[in-house]
Amino acid sequence: MMIGSGHPDGAPDVVARDPRHDIGDAATALRLAGLRVTAPRRAVLAALADQPHSSADAVATAVRAQLGSVSTQAVYDVLAACVDAGLVRRIEPAGSAARYETRTGDNHHHVVCRSCGRTADVDCTVDERPCLTPSDDGGFVIDEAEIVFWGLCPACRATPSG
Repeated sequence: MMIGSGHPDGAPDVVARDPRHDIGDAATALRLAGLRVTAPRRAVLAALADQPHSSADAVATAVRAQLGSVSTQAVYDVLAACVDAGLVRRIEPAGSAARYETRTGDNHHHVVCRSCGRTADVDCTVDERPCLTPSDDGGFVIDEAEIVFWGLCPACRATPSG
């Protein structure tokens, strides 16, 4: 299932929820990560579970819809704390605002539409991790690889200008 943001500004598509981005009970996840449970943190995690690959601005819009007045800086602070705690992954496709998702720890990758910016998950080859075996690791112990595939999404291919 491909889920993501289909807008260059990071506004999410309305798409079925991807269970791979479900973190379960947000309060429990926050506690297990050593973070205090607050309404903004719960709202940010819920927004990302509903709309993976959202920009911080899109997350802030979703959080405000749920809670009312919340500053953009507060949302950035929550995102940073959740990234640091390993609850959220930050991805930075070239030429795009940073995107955030709750699917962490499985070394999946992303495909990005060159036209509209839609971002979707791409799983690694099952039972193999060729992306973790570089030709020369330079002495590093590799624990994650970030690969971005680029192309045109189905919607953009279907339009005359795509």
